[in-house]
Amino acid sequence: MKFTKKSHACVRLEKDGRTLVIDPGVFSEEDAAVGTDAVLVTHEHPDHFSEGHLRAGLEANPEAEIWTLKSVADQLSAAFPGRVHTVGHGDTFTAAGFDVQVHGELHAVIHPDIPRITNVGYLLDGGRVFHPGDALTLPDHPVETLMLPVMAPWNKISEVIDYVREVKPQRAYDIHDMLLADLARPVYDSQIGALGGSEHLRLAPGESADL
Repeated sequence: MKFTKKSHACVRLEKDGRTLVIDPGVFSEEDAAVGTDAVLVTHEHPDHFSEGHLRAGLEANPEAEIWTLKSVADQLSAAFPGRVHTVGHGDTFTAAGFDVQVHGELHAVIHPDIPRITNVGYLLDGGRVFHPGDALTLPDHPVETLMLPVMAPWNKISEVIDYVREVKPQRAYDIHDMLLADLARPVYDSQIGALGGSEHLRLAPGESADL
């Protein structure tokens, strides 16, 4: 499986000649969803869900489909009938040749005064990859590669470290990092790497690794 980091929370995964993209949002490249066979969206916040990015991907490939929660599906279903699928916690399906399990229900707490929205995470191929979206969801399943949201309005580094400790992945790659200044990255790298208990890795947007 080839993993390519896109900007912020968006990732691109390729296997057996097919491509899956997760969370192409407004911080991601405009063509982040172009050339994909399937797209997964964790929730409706614009840094994870860009209607323009998704339209570009679905128009470029008439066979491409989207799996997402209801709040996002409702915005796209009319434009792409039969190609947008609504999912929730506990669902399983196959997208672009990847076996997908859905985990989680709610976005992490940003502030008690802000209502929580729905958020789902996606576990791929029996645990080879887990993308939690905007939540520190425990998939209750061994994880090889965790897509780790390192910097957000709803988390702090101690929570990120404890999340790595709880999931116990073989490796964790940074995502949700657009808000993290380059000057601060060595601090996060050293602390998560030293305290998380798993291999901690970071790719620049456009860089790839084999998983």
